[in-house]
Amino acid sequence: MSKKIRFAVLGLGRLGYWHAENLSQRVKDAELVAVVDPMEGRAEQVARELGVAKWSKNPVEIMEDPNIDAIAIVTPTSTHAEMITLAANHQKHIFTEKPITQTLQEADKVIEAIRQNKVLCQVGFMRRFDPSYVEAKRRIEAGDIGQPLYFKGMTRDGGTPPPEFIKHSGGLYLDFSIHDYDTARFFMGAEVTSVTALGSVVHNQYVAEFNDVDQALTYLTFDSGAAADIEASRNAYYGYDIRAEIIGTEGAIHVGGSMQHHDVKILKNNGATYNIIPDFPTSFKCLSL
Repeated sequence: MSKKIRFAVLGLGRLGYWHAENLSQRVKDAELVAVVDPMEGRAEQVARELGVAKWSKNPVEIMEDPNIDAIAIVTPTSTHAEMITLAANHQKHIFTEKPITQTLQEADKVIEAIRQNKVLCQVGFMRRFDPSYVEAKRRIEAGDIGQPLYFKGMTRDGGTPPPEFIKHSGGLYLDFSIHDYDTARFFMGAEVTSVTALGSVVHNQYVAEFNDVDQALTYLTFDSGAAADIEASRNAYYGYDIRAEIIGTEGAIHVGGSMQHHDVKILKNNGATYNIIPDFPTSFKCLSL
């Protein structure tokens, strides 16, 4: 039997807590051995709830522990560069929530630290593991639609984060559309060469205080000659609406769009209904770990 990977989780907000819970209860080859959060009492509380022996407010204390193999970084986006570099310099393997950093310059430095220390770093782009996206990728690589020419992506969510999150998130494009940017690269098998973006505030006026938007469009071009357009919206109060389309020289693939929580429809004489996926945790909870 292979040795379990001993993890520490940095950042115990909503998403950080979910990662800690998954590592402690659901990921069979992982062991959660420490949790970290700067908020007074938070790390101790989560450690007690999840049965973790070690907790701290100080990430350096955890990084220096030789019994920890890997770090899950779920801290605010503005801290990612510092935390990833710190983990790499302490020879810890890394899982980090997206984005890896807020700027290209920071990303270059972080990648260099990862390479120099010969550690692994995975960024949390979960759509690459969604069964529908995996199957679409397989069909593209099998040549079912010929050469990919155009990607259309849509990410709509009504769960607009509070001001404190928006303040440190990096904005709608970096925090939200980045999933579609990654998915576009995943499906097209090419790298982005140009980006054109437009956005505005159509409903959540407070995001403007942080130079952010709640509705946006991005147009990408790729080194293969392909292109993409991507919509991002925090105004889908009807549910979690994620779609993708890949157009090729010999056909097209559509991914998502039904929004069905379960593949069960109720038929009545006045119409048909089905349960809509309410948010991203519900959508990805079913993925095997």
